[in-house]
Amino acid sequence: MNVHTVVVPHNDLRAAEHTPCVVPPAEILSSQALLKGRREMLIQHGDRTYRLRHTSNDKLILTK
Repeated sequence: MNVHTVVVPHNDLRAAEHTPCVVPPAEILSSQALLKGRREMLIQHGDRTYRLRHTSNDKLILTK
């Protein structure tokens, strides 16, 4: 498991002081689990809808 460290400055005026913050790695989700045997699906994000397609060349394409 990879863990990334990001340094975030305090909100005070001393720029030399920093507090390390540990950011967890992104969750991995397989395309098979996401598509559930389908070749495409629609994803709602905010007020937009995106189409995720699994192509015949075994690639994934995300379009608006």
